Amino acid sequence: MKQILLPLSSVKMALFGLFNKVKDPNQLSFWGHIDALRGHLFRSSIVVVVIAVTLFCFPSFLFDTIIFGPIHNDFLTYKAFCKLGYWLHHQGMMDDMNGLCFGNYTFKLQALGLSDQFTSQMWIAFVGGLVLGSPYVLFEIWKFIKPALKEKEKKGAVGFIFSASTLFVSGILFSYFIIVPLTINFLGNYKISDQIENNFTMDSYISLVTTLSFATGLVFELPVLVFFLSKFGIITPEFMRKYRKHAVVVILIAAAVITPSPDVTSQMLVAFPLYFLYEASIFVSHYVVKKKAKQTA
Repeated sequence: MKQILLPLSSVKMALFGLFNKVKDPNQLSFWGHIDALRGHLFRSSIVVVVIAVTLFCFPSFLFDTIIFGPIHNDFLTYKAFCKLGYWLHHQGMMDDMNGLCFGNYTFKLQALGLSDQFTSQMWIAFVGGLVLGSPYVLFEIWKFIKPALKEKEKKGAVGFIFSASTLFVSGILFSYFIIVPLTINFLGNYKISDQIENNFTMDSYISLVTTLSFATGLVFELPVLVFFLSKFGIITPEFMRKYRKHAVVVILIAAAVITPSPDVTSQMLVAFPLYFLYEASIFVSHYVVKKKAKQTA
Protein backbone atom coordinates (compact mmCIF):
# COMPACT_ATOMS: atom_id res chain seq x y z
CA MET A 1 0.00 0.00 0.00
CA LYS A 2 2.85 2.37 0.85
CA GLN A 3 4.45 1.57 -2.49
CA ILE A 4 1.28 2.66 -4.28
CA LEU A 5 0.78 5.87 -2.28
CA LEU A 6 4.35 7.05 -2.86
CA PRO A 7 4.11 7.14 -6.67
CA LEU A 8 0.67 8.77 -6.45
CA SER A 9 2.01 11.55 -4.23
CA SER A 10 4.95 12.03 -6.60
CA VAL A 11 2.54 12.35 -9.55
CA LYS A 12 0.49 14.94 -7.66
CA MET A 13 3.60 16.97 -6.86
CA ALA A 14 4.72 16.80 -10.50
CA LEU A 15 1.32 17.95 -11.75
CA PHE A 16 1.26 20.71 -9.18
CA GLY A 17 4.66 21.93 -10.34
CA LEU A 18 3.58 21.71 -13.99
CA PHE A 19 0.39 23.74 -13.77
CA ASN A 20 1.32 26.16 -10.98
CA LYS A 21 3.81 28.99 -11.42
CA VAL A 22 6.81 29.34 -9.19
CA LYS A 23 7.24 32.68 -7.45
CA ASP A 24 10.64 33.20 -9.05
CA PRO A 25 10.20 33.05 -12.85
CA ASN A 26 13.87 32.14 -13.31
CA GLN A 27 13.28 28.88 -11.39
CA LEU A 28 10.54 27.63 -13.70
CA SER A 29 11.07 24.25 -15.30
CA PHE A 30 10.74 23.68 -19.03
CA TRP A 31 7.08 22.76 -18.70
CA GLY A 32 6.59 25.71 -16.39
CA HIS A 33 7.83 28.05 -19.12
CA ILE A 34 5.51 26.34 -21.61
CA ASP A 35 2.61 26.85 -19.22
CA ALA A 36 3.54 30.53 -18.77
CA LEU A 37 3.78 30.98 -22.55
CA ARG A 38 0.37 29.39 -22.92
CA GLY A 39 -1.09 32.05 -20.63
CA HIS A 40 0.47 34.90 -22.61
CA LEU A 41 -0.74 33.44 -25.91
CA PHE A 42 -4.20 32.87 -24.49
CA ARG A 43 -4.54 36.48 -23.33
CA SER A 44 -3.23 37.72 -26.68
CA SER A 45 -5.74 35.55 -28.53
CA ILE A 46 -8.58 36.84 -26.35
CA VAL A 47 -7.69 40.46 -27.17
CA VAL A 48 -7.45 39.73 -30.92
CA VAL A 49 -10.75 37.80 -30.91
CA VAL A 50 -12.59 40.51 -28.94
CA ILE A 51 -11.42 43.20 -31.37
CA ALA A 52 -12.27 40.98 -34.37
CA VAL A 53 -15.79 40.23 -33.05
CA THR A 54 -16.35 43.94 -32.41
CA LEU A 55 -15.30 44.79 -35.96
CA PHE A 56 -17.45 41.97 -37.32
CA CYS A 57 -20.52 43.61 -35.74
CA PHE A 58 -19.97 46.81 -37.75
CA PRO A 59 -19.76 45.64 -41.39
CA SER A 60 -20.78 49.02 -42.82
CA PHE A 61 -17.90 50.82 -41.11
CA LEU A 62 -15.47 47.97 -41.78
CA PHE A 63 -16.16 47.73 -45.51
CA ASP A 64 -17.89 50.88 -46.77
CA THR A 65 -15.66 53.25 -44.79
CA ILE A 66 -12.34 51.38 -44.47
CA ILE A 67 -11.92 48.63 -47.09
CA PHE A 68 -13.86 50.30 -49.92
CA GLY A 69 -12.74 53.81 -48.98
CA PRO A 70 -9.99 54.00 -51.65
CA ILE A 71 -12.55 53.53 -54.45
CA HIS A 72 -14.78 56.39 -53.28
CA ASN A 73 -14.44 59.69 -55.12
CA ASP A 74 -14.32 61.66 -51.85
CA PHE A 75 -11.44 59.64 -50.38
CA LEU A 76 -8.98 61.76 -48.39
CA THR A 77 -6.01 60.93 -50.66
CA TYR A 78 -7.79 62.00 -53.84
CA LYS A 79 -8.77 65.35 -52.32
CA ALA A 80 -5.23 65.96 -51.08
CA PHE A 81 -3.64 65.05 -54.44
CA CYS A 82 -6.09 67.26 -56.33
CA LYS A 83 -5.41 70.25 -54.05
CA LEU A 84 -1.68 69.63 -54.43
CA GLY A 85 -2.10 69.67 -58.23
CA TYR A 86 -3.96 72.99 -58.10
CA TRP A 87 -1.26 74.50 -55.87
CA LEU A 88 1.58 73.28 -58.12
CA HIS A 89 -0.25 74.67 -61.15
CA HIS A 90 -0.59 78.11 -59.57
CA GLN A 91 3.10 77.99 -58.62
CA GLY A 92 4.00 77.30 -62.24
CA MET A 93 5.39 73.85 -61.43
CA MET A 94 2.73 71.89 -63.33
CA ASP A 95 1.05 72.63 -66.68
CA ASP A 96 -2.11 70.59 -66.17
CA MET A 97 -4.25 71.79 -63.27
CA ASN A 98 -5.95 68.39 -63.02
CA GLY A 99 -2.76 66.41 -63.40
CA LEU A 100 -3.03 64.93 -59.91
CA CYS A 101 -6.83 64.66 -59.80
CA PHE A 102 -7.89 61.02 -60.04
CA GLY A 103 -10.16 58.54 -58.30
CA ASN A 104 -13.22 58.55 -60.57
CA TYR A 105 -13.74 54.82 -61.03
CA THR A 106 -16.45 53.19 -63.12
CA PHE A 107 -15.71 49.54 -62.40
CA LYS A 108 -17.87 47.48 -60.05
CA LEU A 109 -17.01 44.84 -57.49
CA GLN A 110 -18.90 41.56 -57.52
CA ALA A 111 -19.09 38.45 -55.38
CA LEU A 112 -19.17 35.23 -57.39
CA GLY A 113 -19.38 32.67 -54.58
CA LEU A 114 -22.37 32.10 -52.34
CA SER A 115 -20.35 32.51 -49.14
CA ASP A 116 -17.80 35.05 -50.41
CA GLN A 117 -19.24 38.02 -48.54
CA PHE A 118 -19.52 36.18 -45.23
CA THR A 119 -16.02 34.72 -45.39
CA SER A 120 -14.60 38.08 -46.46
CA GLN A 121 -16.25 39.74 -43.48
CA MET A 122 -14.75 37.15 -41.13
CA TRP A 123 -11.30 37.46 -42.71
CA ILE A 124 -11.20 41.27 -42.64
CA ALA A 125 -12.46 41.32 -39.04
CA PHE A 126 -9.68 38.91 -38.05
CA VAL A 127 -7.04 40.95 -39.90
CA GLY A 128 -8.31 44.12 -38.21
CA GLY A 129 -8.17 42.43 -34.83
CA LEU A 130 -4.62 41.25 -35.49
CA VAL A 131 -3.43 44.70 -36.58
CA LEU A 132 -5.12 46.63 -33.79
CA GLY A 133 -4.13 44.03 -31.21
CA SER A 134 -0.51 43.68 -32.36
CA PRO A 135 0.88 46.12 -29.73
CA TYR A 136 -0.71 44.08 -26.95
CA VAL A 137 0.54 40.82 -28.51
CA LEU A 138 4.09 42.21 -28.56
CA PHE A 139 3.61 43.38 -24.97
CA GLU A 140 2.64 39.86 -23.87
CA ILE A 141 5.66 38.40 -25.67
CA TRP A 142 7.86 40.95 -23.91
CA LYS A 143 6.34 39.98 -20.54
CA PHE A 144 7.22 36.35 -21.25
CA ILE A 145 10.89 36.99 -22.07
CA LYS A 146 11.32 39.81 -19.52
CA PRO A 147 12.53 37.59 -16.59
CA ALA A 148 15.43 36.27 -18.70
CA LEU A 149 16.67 39.74 -19.70
CA LYS A 150 19.17 41.98 -18.00
CA GLU A 151 18.35 45.58 -17.09
CA LYS A 152 19.96 47.01 -20.26
CA GLU A 153 18.27 44.36 -22.38
CA LYS A 154 14.89 45.17 -20.82
CA LYS A 155 15.26 48.80 -21.84
CA GLY A 156 16.27 47.72 -25.34
CA ALA A 157 13.29 45.36 -25.55
CA VAL A 158 10.88 48.17 -24.71
CA GLY A 159 12.43 50.31 -27.43
CA PHE A 160 12.22 47.41 -29.88
CA ILE A 161 8.51 46.84 -29.22
CA PHE A 162 7.73 50.54 -29.59
CA SER A 163 9.84 50.93 -32.74
CA ALA A 164 8.57 47.78 -34.43
CA SER A 165 4.92 48.60 -33.68
CA THR A 166 5.28 52.22 -34.82
CA LEU A 167 7.04 51.30 -38.06
CA PHE A 168 4.56 48.52 -38.88
CA VAL A 169 1.49 50.72 -38.31
CA SER A 170 3.14 53.58 -40.22
CA GLY A 171 3.76 51.25 -43.15
CA ILE A 172 0.13 50.11 -43.17
CA LEU A 173 -1.14 53.70 -43.07
CA PHE A 174 1.29 54.79 -45.81
CA SER A 175 0.14 51.91 -47.99
CA TYR A 176 -3.56 52.53 -47.32
CA PHE A 177 -3.47 56.26 -48.05
CA ILE A 178 -0.79 56.38 -50.76
CA ILE A 179 0.20 53.08 -52.38
CA VAL A 180 -3.23 51.41 -52.43
CA PRO A 181 -5.08 54.34 -54.10
CA LEU A 182 -2.32 54.78 -56.68
CA THR A 183 -2.23 51.06 -57.41
CA ILE A 184 -6.01 50.86 -57.76
CA ASN A 185 -5.91 53.84 -60.11
CA PHE A 186 -3.26 52.19 -62.26
CA LEU A 187 -4.75 48.67 -62.36
CA GLY A 188 -8.39 49.74 -62.32
CA ASN A 189 -7.98 51.93 -65.40
CA TYR A 190 -5.53 49.67 -67.23
CA LYS A 191 -6.93 48.21 -70.45
CA ILE A 192 -5.44 46.18 -73.24
CA SER A 193 -8.56 46.63 -75.39
CA ASP A 194 -11.71 48.78 -75.36
CA GLN A 195 -13.73 45.62 -75.90
CA ILE A 196 -12.98 44.50 -72.33
CA GLU A 197 -15.05 45.89 -69.45
CA ASN A 198 -13.36 46.21 -66.06
CA ASN A 199 -15.48 44.46 -63.43
CA PHE A 200 -13.46 42.89 -60.64
CA THR A 201 -14.26 40.36 -57.97
CA MET A 202 -14.51 41.45 -54.36
CA ASP A 203 -11.90 38.84 -53.37
CA SER A 204 -9.29 40.24 -55.76
CA TYR A 205 -9.83 43.76 -54.46
CA ILE A 206 -9.64 42.73 -50.79
CA SER A 207 -6.57 40.62 -51.50
CA LEU A 208 -4.89 43.61 -53.16
CA VAL A 209 -5.62 45.96 -50.25
CA THR A 210 -4.57 43.53 -47.49
CA THR A 211 -1.49 42.22 -49.31
CA LEU A 212 -0.16 45.68 -50.15
CA SER A 213 -0.84 46.95 -46.63
CA PHE A 214 0.90 44.05 -44.89
CA ALA A 215 3.78 44.01 -47.38
CA THR A 216 4.39 47.74 -46.91
CA GLY A 217 4.17 47.32 -43.15
CA LEU A 218 6.92 44.71 -43.36
CA VAL A 219 9.00 46.91 -45.68
CA PHE A 220 8.83 49.68 -43.09
CA GLU A 221 10.48 47.25 -40.65
CA LEU A 222 13.69 47.65 -42.70
CA PRO A 223 15.50 49.68 -39.97
CA VAL A 224 14.70 46.97 -37.40
CA LEU A 225 15.95 44.24 -39.75
CA VAL A 226 19.14 46.20 -40.49
CA PHE A 227 19.67 46.64 -36.75
CA PHE A 228 19.83 42.89 -36.17
CA LEU A 229 21.81 42.17 -39.34
CA SER A 230 24.37 44.78 -38.32
CA LYS A 231 24.47 43.41 -34.79
CA PHE A 232 25.38 39.97 -36.14
CA GLY A 233 27.92 41.41 -38.57
CA ILE A 234 26.01 40.35 -41.70
CA ILE A 235 25.62 43.87 -43.06
CA THR A 236 27.60 47.09 -42.64
CA PRO A 237 26.88 50.78 -43.36
CA GLU A 238 29.69 50.74 -45.95
CA PHE A 239 27.87 47.99 -47.83
CA MET A 240 24.59 49.94 -47.82
CA ARG A 241 26.34 53.13 -48.95
CA LYS A 242 28.08 51.23 -51.74
CA TYR A 243 24.75 49.97 -53.15
CA ARG A 244 22.80 53.19 -52.48
CA LYS A 245 22.54 53.96 -56.21
CA HIS A 246 21.09 50.52 -56.89
CA ALA A 247 18.54 51.01 -54.12
CA VAL A 248 17.54 54.40 -55.55
CA VAL A 249 16.95 52.85 -58.98
CA VAL A 250 14.74 50.11 -57.49
CA ILE A 251 12.77 52.67 -55.47
CA LEU A 252 12.21 54.91 -58.50
CA ILE A 253 11.07 51.98 -60.64
CA ALA A 254 8.58 50.91 -57.97
CA ALA A 255 7.30 54.48 -57.65
CA ALA A 256 6.96 54.85 -61.43
CA VAL A 257 4.88 51.67 -61.68
CA ILE A 258 2.26 52.56 -59.09
CA THR A 259 1.89 56.32 -59.64
CA PRO A 260 -1.17 57.47 -61.64
CA SER A 261 0.78 59.43 -64.24
CA PRO A 262 4.35 59.86 -65.45
CA ASP A 263 4.48 63.15 -63.52
CA VAL A 264 7.67 63.47 -61.48
CA THR A 265 5.89 65.04 -58.51
CA SER A 266 3.59 62.07 -57.89
CA GLN A 267 6.51 59.66 -58.23
CA MET A 268 8.50 61.55 -55.62
CA LEU A 269 5.60 61.41 -53.17
CA VAL A 270 5.96 57.64 -53.15
CA ALA A 271 9.72 57.34 -53.61
CA PHE A 272 10.82 59.80 -50.93
CA PRO A 273 9.46 57.88 -47.87
CA LEU A 274 11.02 54.65 -49.15
CA TYR A 275 14.37 56.36 -49.71
CA PHE A 276 14.14 57.92 -46.26
CA LEU A 277 13.76 54.43 -44.78
CA TYR A 278 16.90 53.31 -46.61
CA GLU A 279 18.90 56.27 -45.30
CA ALA A 280 17.54 55.69 -41.79
CA SER A 281 18.67 52.08 -42.05
CA ILE A 282 22.20 53.23 -42.92
CA PHE A 283 22.20 55.42 -39.82
CA VAL A 284 20.99 52.49 -37.68
CA SER A 285 23.70 50.22 -39.09
CA HIS A 286 26.35 52.87 -38.44
CA TYR A 287 25.16 53.24 -34.83
CA VAL A 288 25.27 49.48 -34.18
CA VAL A 289 28.71 48.99 -35.77
CA LYS A 290 30.15 51.94 -33.87
CA LYS A 291 28.74 50.66 -30.59
CA LYS A 292 30.18 47.19 -31.21
CA ALA A 293 33.59 48.72 -31.96
CA LYS A 294 33.56 50.60 -28.64
CA GLN A 295 32.62 47.47 -26.73
CA THR A 296 35.41 45.52 -28.44
CA ALA A 297 37.95 48.27 -27.67
